[in-house]
Amino acid sequence: MLHMPHQPLQVAAVPPQRTPAREDQAGPWHSEAVCRRDEAGLFFAPSKEPTAARLAREEAAKQVCARCPVMVECREHALDQPEPYGVWGGLTAAERRVVLARRRRRDIELKAASQAGRIAAAG
Repeated sequence: MLHMPHQPLQVAAVPPQRTPAREDQAGPWHSEAVCRRDEAGLFFAPSKEPTAARLAREEAAKQVCARCPVMVECREHALDQPEPYGVWGGLTAAERRVVLARRRRRDIELKAASQAGRIAAAG
């Protein structure tokens, strides 16, 4: 399912690990990540990966994420950094860009509503 039988599986170059965004008393969240036991190539794209192979690989990575006890922490780390590549917390880089854009729009709307409320209360 990860790659087409007639295409060799390419090994991805994994970007350097960044410092985790948060750590709790039990240690860094990533020490509990299920993906630590899987091939890193599943989570990061090899160069010139065909679309069908990329979609299959990303789906397999998301299945790993779905059973991970620190999926939310991983996702938030990738959004806070922001991580530009790979599947983190069950989201691809493109999906994370959408989430970040929605959060920015929401923040702008909340700020505008708050300012409008202050103006109405003062008036």
